[in-house]
Amino acid sequence: VTTGLLVLLLGALLGAPWRALHGAPLAELSGEQDFQLFLNKNLEFTRKIKGDVAALQRLVCDTFQLCHEEELLLVRQHLGVAQAPLEQCHSRTFQAEACLSQIRDGLRTYQGSLAAVLELLPEHAALVETLQLDVANLSSNIQQQMEDLGMATVTYPAEDQGALPTFSSRFHHQVGGFFILANFQRFLETAYRALRHLARL
Repeated sequence: VTTGLLVLLLGALLGAPWRALHGAPLAELSGEQDFQLFLNKNLEFTRKIKGDVAALQRLVCDTFQLCHEEELLLVRQHLGVAQAPLEQCHSRTFQAEACLSQIRDGLRTYQGSLAAVLELLPEHAALVETLQLDVANLSSNIQQQMEDLGMATVTYPAEDQGALPTFSSRFHHQVGGFFILANFQRFLETAYRALRHLARL
């Protein structure tokens, strides 16, 4: 084999991957990069929100001695505190649009529910209000990113989840606040796992 032919063969072999890469549409690549950036940024944001919810859970525990779910399950049945659904993020037929839509809708539900916690902990209003603002921003981020990527946004029936339950006593209000935070923390853990799963796809 002549030296010239070797050079040509090496050039062809080395050039092949680069030609394949140049063949990829740039818009698609930059769209994926934007989505990855969005996911990484909002994973951090979700982690911050989880930390703030945990701080409020500690305050409810310290202030009202409400610390353990298993001790309060009987009271819970009378409260009507619902868990925002996230079954689309567990589904074996996982679809990004459906999961992100449920995360967005659930965040809006909990943003409203936190008003009950605000009434319970007026001396910690700054923390609760910051949390409400962060939750609203995360929900808006998800909506905006879905629109930017041309994803179909699905709105799931609210089933009055946005409406605050009415508590018949101060104690029921305290237990209700406890379960709103416990449910929200579980919701955030599932949402965080779903966002991390999307980031790895």
